[in-house]
Amino acid sequence: MDSNLHSFSRQLIELRIEHADLDATIDRLSEVVPQDELMLRRLKKRRLALRDQIARLVELLDPQEPA
Repeated sequence: MDSNLHSFSRQLIELRIEHADLDATIDRLSEVVPQDELMLRRLKKRRLALRDQIARLVELLDPQEPA
């Protein structure tokens, strides 16, 4: 179980790094004129998917206890 938590923690770190990289890329592309709207939409969709994965991993690593 401990190695499983370690791999989840590692995966969480990697997803957060990828999410931050996507944020920076989206910011840079948003400043370019003309903008590649299709690429921006795809990157934003990927960023949302990463955010969902991060939320699921956070829940696995630190489950909320019922009140």
